[in-house]
Amino acid sequence: MITMHRQDEVTARCRTCGETKTLLVCITDYADWQLGKYIQDAMPYLSADERELLISGTCGPCFDEMFGDPA
Repeated sequence: MITMHRQDEVTARCRTCGETKTLLVCITDYADWQLGKYIQDAMPYLSADERELLISGTCGPCFDEMFGDPA
């Protein structure tokens, strides 16, 4: 079940450029991800770039620079 009350702040920092971003999430969704649920299933309301920042610590622009923009 997806909870739509995104009122909890999670801060993530890109390990490449150092940019820090604060994301609004539902803490139970975040906990579900930490316990093994796929991030796209736990927090589908986050963008792909936001999910990547949480997973790998790499922001969207740095990820695109490293691996190329698929667009």
